[in-house]
Amino acid sequence: MKFFEAVANVFRVPDLRKRLLFALGLLAVYRMGAHIPIPGINTLRFEEFVQQNQGTLFGFLDLFSGGMFRRLTIFALGIMPYITSSIILQLLTVVVPTLEKLQKEGELGRRKITQWTRYLTVGLALMQSFGIAAALQGAQQGFVNNPGVGFTLMTMLSLTTGTAFIMWLGEQITERGIGNGMSLIIFAGIVVRLPEAIVEIITKVQTGDWNLFQVLVILAMMVAVVGFIVLVERGERRIPVQYAKRVIGRRMMGGQSTHLPLKVNAGGVIPVIFASSLLAFPQTLMQVEFVKNSPVLSGMLNAIGGSQPLYYLLYTALIIFFCFFYVSIIFNPNEAADNMRKYGGFIPGIRPGRNTAEYMNKILTKITVVGGLYLSILSLLPQIMISGIKLQRLPLAGNWIDAHFPRWLLDGLGVNFYFGGTSLLIVVGVAMDTVNQIEAQLIMRHYEGFTPRAGRIRGRRSSV
Repeated sequence: MKFFEAVANVFRVPDLRKRLLFALGLLAVYRMGAHIPIPGINTLRFEEFVQQNQGTLFGFLDLFSGGMFRRLTIFALGIMPYITSSIILQLLTVVVPTLEKLQKEGELGRRKITQWTRYLTVGLALMQSFGIAAALQGAQQGFVNNPGVGFTLMTMLSLTTGTAFIMWLGEQITERGIGNGMSLIIFAGIVVRLPEAIVEIITKVQTGDWNLFQVLVILAMMVAVVGFIVLVERGERRIPVQYAKRVIGRRMMGGQSTHLPLKVNAGGVIPVIFASSLLAFPQTLMQVEFVKNSPVLSGMLNAIGGSQPLYYLLYTALIIFFCFFYVSIIFNPNEAADNMRKYGGFIPGIRPGRNTAEYMNKILTKITVVGGLYLSILSLLPQIMISGIKLQRLPLAGNWIDAHFPRWLLDGLGVNFYFGGTSLLIVVGVAMDTVNQIEAQLIMRHYEGFTPRAGRIRGRRSSV
């Protein structure tokens, strides 16, 4: 009852109601772009081609565009150029002193970095749209009705303008909506496939492919995975910090205990995106005739193809590597230890300075390994359910494994598990962040939040 009361309070507050309706309206505009194709494209042929190559870079782009890439709409590039630009500038912040200085300048510096991100997004969109136009015209499937310079320019203009418009929509949702604009756009593109998943499940039940028990098991697994994500995403390691008392003027400052929270999954979905894109690139090369006709190259690429043991091993290793790589960028133990020492803070039992940095680095290493394994399990689960693990192709022990291991593990269940992997992590993470944003707005206006622990901020005249 408290949850529904909080939802009703959202629509009772005029400002919050306007923000929510504004965000929903812009998301509806974004979804309209799913029905406007690029001129001069045989969309049916291209959609069949993308569906047949889901494990390649095409399937990866289709996921983040909300299915618009397979239909080659004006929003086909989706938000990926903006995400790539943001990641590039974030990485350059560590290398380029000018960017590092801008990042520390506060709001003015962030605005400058945001402006450069926009320019880089447009540049990347122009490059990607040119590559898509060239690939479509060079394909043997006959995707383009009238190839030529006119088609190339029209494709570049349509896709780049679409990406710039999506970027503007995301910024407007962040500023005038309920926040997390870019994340909500990706969220909308993934959630829109939910009806398709439900229809597929109902069809399998009606045709007799699945019985009621199998459906219940799959639904129970979905709930368990969602609960697992919520548990880990909220998980953090709290390092106790004590601040010594200091006399500033006539005031006594400090003398308080607090904690430094370190999230278990500090990198979010970014390590999975990096690992997926790297492993999708070799499978995309399989479409090239030279690679396809070469026994050596095709054999090497098939060995790291989807559902192969080497693929799963590399996928897990890359996710853990990028977890460490990204965490090392967003959190510097030496800098945190120096800042703590400047303000008179220390960890009980640990000497300030170098020992504090080593202590934080040790804890960060442990929880990053846990976070990497969590992301690996979450990402591999849907692939195993769909196609299994081809352990029978291992040398020496392959025949024994094929004879004694269960078929569902080796060949998969053929279940199109929509609620796992990268998509589920994004959906649950964005949903949690959005609920927290709305809850913060409610509490700020002296309303109770969605959860019992949210409480209510009392006004000055409220009774104790």
